[in-house]
Amino acid sequence: MGRGHGWWLVAAWLVLAPVGASAQGWIESGPSGGDVEKLRSEVRVRLDGRVAQVEVSEWFRNGGARLAEGHYLYPLPGEAVFRGFSLFQGDAELRGEIMDAAQARAIYEEIVRRRADPALIELAGHGLLRARVFPIEPGQQRKVTLRYTQVLSRAGNALQLQYAGGIRAGEGRRGPVVIEPRRPGFPDPVDVDGGGVRVARTLFEVVVEDGDAFLDPFSPTHTLDVTRQGPRLTVRVDGEVVGRLAVFFPLAGDAVGVSLAAHRPVGEDGYFMLTLSPGRNTGRAEPRDVTVVMDVSGSMSGEKIEQARSALRGLLETLSAEDRFRLVAFSNQVRLQAEGWTAARAGGLRGARAWVDGLVAEGGTNIAGALDEAFRLESPQGRLPVVIFLTDGLPSVGEQSPERLADRAQARAGPSRVFAFGVGHDVNTHLLDRLSEAGRGTTQYVEPGGAPVRLTEVYPTRIPDVFAGDELVLFGRWEGEGTGPVTLRGRRGGRTEAFSAGASFPRTAEANAYIPRLWASRKLGHLVRQIWTEGETPGLVEEIRTLALRYGLPSPYTSYLVQEPDVVAGGGAQPLLRGSGMPVAPAVSGVARLKGQGAVVPGAPSAASGAVAVRMADEAQRMREARSVESLAAADAQLSAELEEAGAGTLRAVAGRIFRLHAGVWRDAAHPSDREPVRVKAFSAAYFRLLEALPELRPVLSELGGALVSGARVSILVGKEGAETLTEARMREIVAGFRGAPGAP
Repeated sequence: MGRGHGWWLVAAWLVLAPVGASAQGWIESGPSGGDVEKLRSEVRVRLDGRVAQVEVSEWFRNGGARLAEGHYLYPLPGEAVFRGFSLFQGDAELRGEIMDAAQARAIYEEIVRRRADPALIELAGHGLLRARVFPIEPGQQRKVTLRYTQVLSRAGNALQLQYAGGIRAGEGRRGPVVIEPRRPGFPDPVDVDGGGVRVARTLFEVVVEDGDAFLDPFSPTHTLDVTRQGPRLTVRVDGEVVGRLAVFFPLAGDAVGVSLAAHRPVGEDGYFMLTLSPGRNTGRAEPRDVTVVMDVSGSMSGEKIEQARSALRGLLETLSAEDRFRLVAFSNQVRLQAEGWTAARAGGLRGARAWVDGLVAEGGTNIAGALDEAFRLESPQGRLPVVIFLTDGLPSVGEQSPERLADRAQARAGPSRVFAFGVGHDVNTHLLDRLSEAGRGTTQYVEPGGAPVRLTEVYPTRIPDVFAGDELVLFGRWEGEGTGPVTLRGRRGGRTEAFSAGASFPRTAEANAYIPRLWASRKLGHLVRQIWTEGETPGLVEEIRTLALRYGLPSPYTSYLVQEPDVVAGGGAQPLLRGSGMPVAPAVSGVARLKGQGAVVPGAPSAASGAVAVRMADEAQRMREARSVESLAAADAQLSAELEEAGAGTLRAVAGRIFRLHAGVWRDAAHPSDREPVRVKAFSAAYFRLLEALPELRPVLSELGGALVSGARVSILVGKEGAETLTEARMREIVAGFRGAPGAP
């Protein structure tokens, strides 16, 4: 995407919708007590077009000796478009109360505070369904069924389904976990015990009867089992559904499916994941005749004309070789790039780009003449006529009555699809709305002063070839905000092709929170390879260390050998992280010890061959190619197992960080001993505000409860004592220091 907006062209190709999500529920016991545990959950989704019919069935049992009662709580998507829901306990219908995200947040926080258990902090941002359940006798099982209809979101040229899976609460997060082996289909509820911690299973299945409408689905969070039987497409999660699940269904109408998902924390640049899926559909798409009519009057001077030129260049890139186009500019007079249609091939596109670069803003606004020219040429049968009309002002030349202009355009629009864009506040909304309504299109209004969107730090830095049956997954960041087409160009069958998808780049976006860590893994692998090939520099080392700490990733400079200080000082450090992929002290050069810490920081290997060299290169490649949360979780799990074996329960690996239990506190191995941490009281108002401002703390605190976590220049200690409130200024200072923002303390 170029530096300019591109926002006024996107509506001609795609209409985007908000992202939806869902989550399994639980029962909060009432005053009478009772020990209600969930046995299992089943989630069945039937997808028909963009509409998902969701049925959630959950089995609970009162494992206590007293009568149990309470409320069934089910997190609801904050932005989903529901068409109705029903809730049953057995055959009896329950009366549910729906609360928005703000009300739900207060309830989640109250439960976390009362339980002194932060497992539910991951649900911040969801709405909530609450229904009172009938009393459950000791030893009795109850089934709760929730049905609802939800409209799925568009993510580029794909549909996106999200689901919040199981939350391991209480000791289930800290001790051994027993999960029943996977069985085909959906068997009856079975107790899971075997001496470990009981965990409720979640089986998740999506069935699409018209499966030919989609390419093969994929997930950046979980492993999927995808099967096709005739036109039916069935998608199952291969294993337990724990944490956020995201499934993308690329539409099969394009030769290559382009899917885009975005995430943006408050006050930061955004993160995006873009996926290319080579298609199976070889049918010929209907060619288009595209007419772009752009206002170049004097009021469009400066930033507006620059953005318009950029948008026009972006539009030209989206045209296929079978399309034709016309470019029309108007001020006092109407000017044409060419008298008739121009084929969207190399020669015609070169001339069009040169004409666009020469546009200048001057004169009045002759909307009447521009509309006459827009509909002057007719398209033959078999070609789709599309008109894109942009203006930033009111008519000042020729016919100036909005009503007569609208009537005139409506009479001449014929089969054309018309998409109108108003820039700034000095536009006649009635005229533009009438234009798009007559042409069965849409109208978009662009506020003045909007920042252009610019994509940055895209990984891999050099896009590899894409083969049939595989996906190309890109991760990157963006600056600014707006909507527009994202276009990738490549060669297939000896000719250059362009693939586009509409995308929204908002000011904030809570969905798709898995993207930042995957992006960081790609960047970290790139930086490690850079050190490997170009040599170690202080700047690269600091960049790797800051990135790894911020996003909770292991690296050669943050995967520490945790030893007793006298062992390290005596030079007797031994390899510990055997399977983590990270080289260890005895095999590397540049070993350094953190001040006051029993930790060794390994540097880059001293040779380009040998076991350590191969291992480091392999690890860097794994991080550069990371495309799912499961791949990162697998590295965390292996590291945790080795630490458990070596540390006898005093060492833990959480979200890529290593913690050591000292004096009852889990301490981040990266925390410098001479740094005084910011102390925050667990479950206080300051605690919840901190989690909202620094969501990267959630996986650590959800797992450990309280901990000392090191950031770039600020460490945070969450425990029994500390600040209970924080001012806005102090919060901004903490966030900037933790993330290493320029100028932060």
